Amino acid sequence: MAFEVYNDLTNRKEPFVPLEEGKVRFYVCGPTVYDYFHIGNARPFIVFDVMRRYLEHLGYQVTYVQNFTDIDDKMIKRAQEMGITVKELADRFIEAYYQDADALGIRRATVNPKATEEIPHIIELIELLIQKGHAYQIDGDVYFDVMSYPPYGKLIKQDLEELQSGARVEVDPRKRHPLDFALWKAQKPGEPAWDSPWGPGRPGWHIECSAMCRHHLGDTIDFHGGGCDLVFPHHENEIAQSEAATGKPFVRYWVHNGYLMIDKEKMSKSLGNFMTARDLMKRFPPLVIRLFMLSAHYRSPINFSEENLRQAQAALERLRNGWAQIRFALDNPPPSTSESRELREQIARYRDDFHRAMDDDLNTAEALGAVFSLIRATNSHLSRGDSPDLAALEEASNFLRDVDRIMGVIGIDEDQLDRDVEALIEERNAARKARDFAKADAIRDRLSSMGIVLEDTPQGTRWKRSGA
Repeated sequence: MAFEVYNDLTNRKEPFVPLEEGKVRFYVCGPTVYDYFHIGNARPFIVFDVMRRYLEHLGYQVTYVQNFTDIDDKMIKRAQEMGITVKELADRFIEAYYQDADALGIRRATVNPKATEEIPHIIELIELLIQKGHAYQIDGDVYFDVMSYPPYGKLIKQDLEELQSGARVEVDPRKRHPLDFALWKAQKPGEPAWDSPWGPGRPGWHIECSAMCRHHLGDTIDFHGGGCDLVFPHHENEIAQSEAATGKPFVRYWVHNGYLMIDKEKMSKSLGNFMTARDLMKRFPPLVIRLFMLSAHYRSPINFSEENLRQAQAALERLRNGWAQIRFALDNPPPSTSESRELREQIARYRDDFHRAMDDDLNTAEALGAVFSLIRATNSHLSRGDSPDLAALEEASNFLRDVDRIMGVIGIDEDQLDRDVEALIEERNAARKARDFAKADAIRDRLSSMGIVLEDTPQGTRWKRSGA
């Protein structure tokens, strides 16, 4: 089965066929860096990180671009409140973004362009739109003329009349149509500005992404991702201005994740249920948050609650302990081994189930179900006696390594806690050998306080996390 993805442009699931064989051009809307990113932002960052990883697992060379919006109204206001420049504000929160995204296992993009560093490309695109009759200037402002682009509304599946009646639009009597949107904004007193053919000013929000996308990926790209709240007006406007300028299709596959709900309400500052990813990571390990975000299909809403995070934490412990059991058996082989046709068939079936789910529009929830089935099968096999099928367990180990490279939810290679635990166990074993039982007991107590349970066996000391 080939990788299929639900395309929001066509409203159907489609096989992925790259624009250029073996390569993928992928653009994802990044944060506006005026604050720490919130848990609602974390969902698309994690989801599209996994989509990128899976495409790479399938053998594609992925050029992954995620922008930073480092100039807009929110940033200007926040910088003024803090008594710093907009650039100082942006630099502070870009660094914070990298810290928090790294902690969540979100791989860095191929390119993270900043809007303020793309001004020449933005101006070039606006000039092209004016030249082709799709934009007009008034008093230093430049607007896109939606009436000049008949397909406007094709992503959201509404015409201009429907959109005008249902949308909140910026009121400006100078505009030719209420839905016309700003490509360039003339400088206001106290605002940062850049020189342009229309006078000093700054770019509008929508044009930034089109210009950065075109600069780094070309006129037509394979994937464009973002939250479903960006479909209109942001992504609709990106399509209009990009295709009006180039005359070419802008994006071949539009992918959007569903809302993150908090106690079944959409997260928003106005409701007071706003939380940053940084604050959440003080309460739950990053792997727990990542696993939670992947526990539902990316297009479905997901309900954030303390109970659901606790369930994800317990699920992570099952994954980690299952992995530890497999590695213990492989690293400490018993005197006798066996072959288990049943286990080998189970491993093959669950591996196939995992890939089938991922190929089906990145169904991470179903894919995780296959991983947990594998863990149950290997746990059952290992509990039957001291003659495990080591070849089969090696297959299971390799599969789990693949899962972790794709989903990043086990922490096999980068988990410092494992190394700390193993070092303490070695220290405890050395103390026992030296008959320093007080020290050995103290180390066991320390591990217990870390949630680690020890089991001394003829093959060595096993360990697992409590509660699993």
